[in-house]
Amino acid sequence: MNNKIRRHIIFYGRVQGVGFRYYSVNKARQLGLTGWVKNLYDGSVEMEVQGEEFKIDELIMFMEKRQYVHIENFDAKSIPLEEEYDFYEK
Repeated sequence: MNNKIRRHIIFYGRVQGVGFRYYSVNKARQLGLTGWVKNLYDGSVEMEVQGEEFKIDELIMFMEKRQYVHIENFDAKSIPLEEEYDFYEK
């Protein structure tokens, strides 16, 4: 049974220059998630992440607890699954 989902998320707050992408890549790989993360020009961070919903939630909770990261808000929506095998920084 495949209960994978894929989410497109934009994180707002103090999310650039604080290790956000580094930590998210390492934690996503540890959790067996796939997708990507990248900085946007407006200071936010964009992510597509795919895997089991509870693992995606675990990744977001992990990021909220990083010392210098301050997520003020994020917008998430479900998008179609993609065929991929890693989580990386764009």
